[in-house]
Amino acid sequence: MKNRIDPELREVLEVFPPLDLDHLEETRQGMVQISQSIEIPVNESVSITNRIIQGPTDNPSVRVRIYEPKEKNELLPGLLWIHGGGYIFGVPEGDDLLCQRFVTEGNCIVVSVDYRLAPENPYPAGLEDCYSALEWFSGNAVGLGVDPSRIGVAGASAGGGLTAALSLLARDRKGPELCFQMPLYPMIDDRNNTPSSLEITGNMVWNHDLNQRAWSLYLQGANGTENVPVYAAPARATDLSGLPYTYTCVGQLDPFRDETLIYIQKLCQAGVDVEFHLYPGAYHGFEGVVPQANISQRVLAEYIGAVKHVLHRQLPVENK
Repeated sequence: MKNRIDPELREVLEVFPPLDLDHLEETRQGMVQISQSIEIPVNESVSITNRIIQGPTDNPSVRVRIYEPKEKNELLPGLLWIHGGGYIFGVPEGDDLLCQRFVTEGNCIVVSVDYRLAPENPYPAGLEDCYSALEWFSGNAVGLGVDPSRIGVAGASAGGGLTAALSLLARDRKGPELCFQMPLYPMIDDRNNTPSSLEITGNMVWNHDLNQRAWSLYLQGANGTENVPVYAAPARATDLSGLPYTYTCVGQLDPFRDETLIYIQKLCQAGVDVEFHLYPGAYHGFEGVVPQANISQRVLAEYIGAVKHVLHRQLPVENK
């Protein structure tokens, strides 16, 4: 396996500390400390603010982090960003650099959700927080300087899973209409039994055992059983019709490779427009772990480009 890893991505794995989910709170604190020790450059043209918005019934206040250009001359597209972290850790601030790039290069306004995490708040708590954020974003779009007809949702890993789930939920609840979804290497299959999920073991950032544990915490041990809802694990959805234009990607050495491939195949068969990239030699979250690598620079540019392309594209006028 090691000789298949992109050479620029290989060395970091030698020193990358394995995630310890048996001591989750300590792991969370360690990740916060690491992120705080890294100075994230702030683009002078971007304004970053936090706001408390109305959440779902059982969580009346949800924090969102808003990234927007300091100068706006017109209504811009909006992107709801959902951070990753296996449904069990992560904060919006961890994606400050990426969200600023979405603003400056994708020419949009980003709202990032600080959703509740498992196991303290298992499914559907985090998803309902994201849905509340989407409703707030859509309902307050013009006041935020956003065109309400051009709102997309995106996220990576568990954030990608919540992206796929939120798109299904918005469709089925007849909620805010999305024009775009970007579930990057999404965590969408609780059964954890695809060939790639079984193949990826050892210290590869994320692997079969970590995935099993995280799903168990998110679904309170119900993972792999018959009664898991499609909004918890979108890989279980059989009807993907009516979903928005989709961009996604995954590394060939990511445990989520096969569930992503199956998902995009089902999207295509449901008549959804899909763009997909598979990156050989790449493990889970590689572009965040080794952002300076050539392959990481490519993938970041490509999905920032997808945001810009889809949110700003001219749609054909339908015949009345």
